[in-house]
Amino acid sequence: MEFVLTTDGLRGAERFEYWRSAVSDTFVPLRAEPARGAGRPFRGRMRSMALGALQITEVSADAHAVYRTPRLITASGGEYFKLGLQLSGGCVLSQDGREVALAAGDFAIYDTTRPYRLSFEAEYRQLVVMLPRSLLRVPLREMDRATARRLSGQRGFGALAVSVLRQLPQHQAEFQGAERHRLADTVSDLVAGLVTARLAPVASGGGSGRGVSITTIKAYIEDRLGDPGLGPERVAAAHYVSTRHLHRLFQEQGTTVSGWIRHRRLERCRRELGDPTLRERPVGAVAARWGLTDAARFSRTFRHAYGCSPREYRAAALG
Repeated sequence: MEFVLTTDGLRGAERFEYWRSAVSDTFVPLRAEPARGAGRPFRGRMRSMALGALQITEVSADAHAVYRTPRLITASGGEYFKLGLQLSGGCVLSQDGREVALAAGDFAIYDTTRPYRLSFEAEYRQLVVMLPRSLLRVPLREMDRATARRLSGQRGFGALAVSVLRQLPQHQAEFQGAERHRLADTVSDLVAGLVTARLAPVASGGGSGRGVSITTIKAYIEDRLGDPGLGPERVAAAHYVSTRHLHRLFQEQGTTVSGWIRHRRLERCRRELGDPTLRERPVGAVAARWGLTDAARFSRTFRHAYGCSPREYRAAALG
């Protein structure tokens, strides 16, 4: 589904009032303020599309500012991360005591559960990816360090994300059904990769294993989620660190080793349960494929994580 909102055709005095309402309806409730001394009536346009649980919106507008205030957060809720890719012009983002200026080709991420401000000093274009906080496979404590920081689109995950996101608005109509689900997963993984690459601690080297990065450990886990025997002892031994040191690394990110393994297994199962091409695969087989061999326990754990049983989730996702 795609929709376009534009100030074209409105009288000058009505344009910014319309824009105020449009940005809140499209994203989360926001307070918008026009730039002072504008020499022409305000112009703004948003083209938005749904991609699975994600929303992708291309925004082009004249100078203005938007605010996510504590009052709006309390009154409206809305638990999302938003990734902004600056396509042209500039932007200044403020959140969590940090302020970052973005130029064309830069990214930044921000959290709708905490106050923020976006200031656009001149005409601009920006692509915004809005995704539920629960879908991003990065611990929330780690995400707290990621907000309002410049993420470069010149190399690595950033360059790949720029290439994919720039082409999404032009090509999204070519994807249908299961392809859209897979594309949404790809975008979510790119966002997670951007964040973890930016925040990953630098390995210190040496043979003791103490310099191994949390990113390396998580990659090891990700490759072995289907192994029912995967646990802290095996992960620690594979990286030549003690289980105590391993637990400390994950505690610093607000989670545990076992909790992270469980979270990633459940997320893999959730994705497969929502994939139309796998609708004939039994729920138990989906769980077992990702190392969850106790069907009753899987159902309880899935319900606790997502608020419904695996079968209920599949029925809702596949219609």
